[in-house]
Amino acid sequence: MISLPIIMCAFTSCIPSYKFNGSALNYDVYKTIDITDFPIRAALVYPPLQQIFENKLLDTVTRQTRLQEIDGNADLEMTGEITGYSLSPQSVGEDAYATETRLTITVRVKYTDSKNSTNDIDQTFSAYRQFSSTLMLTDVQDDLCNEICDELVNLIFNATLGNW
Repeated sequence: MISLPIIMCAFTSCIPSYKFNGSALNYDVYKTIDITDFPIRAALVYPPLQQIFENKLLDTVTRQTRLQEIDGNADLEMTGEITGYSLSPQSVGEDAYATETRLTITVRVKYTDSKNSTNDIDQTFSAYRQFSSTLMLTDVQDDLCNEICDELVNLIFNATLGNW
């Protein structure tokens, strides 16, 4: 019969290591991040969008990492712009009118790692939500922008700091 201590020793030698904060950063190397403004460069502009997106991005980084956000010379830098905010008809009903409308938001992000340039990215992220064409955009815009920005921030975090 195998004793409990022998079994425990066998299993402890191959325990996988998980990081539950969503980040794969080495905090001995990375201590600071600079997240700059993300101005709206889209043809269609919803002014609160910039603040909503920036707040969600900064909140996610501070909640899921131990990085200190600073202005200027940081270990990591995230810059970018909101390049798209568009509406497009989706489903067409029997009367040839759209029954759903899609709101799409696109963000270009440039992520710079001053310690390891192989981690640098310059990428565009896009997310959308559909809503009934019977609704006015002004009635659903805030909720849709919050949902879309949550998704965009998750995509950006996973592509940069999450290092998946």
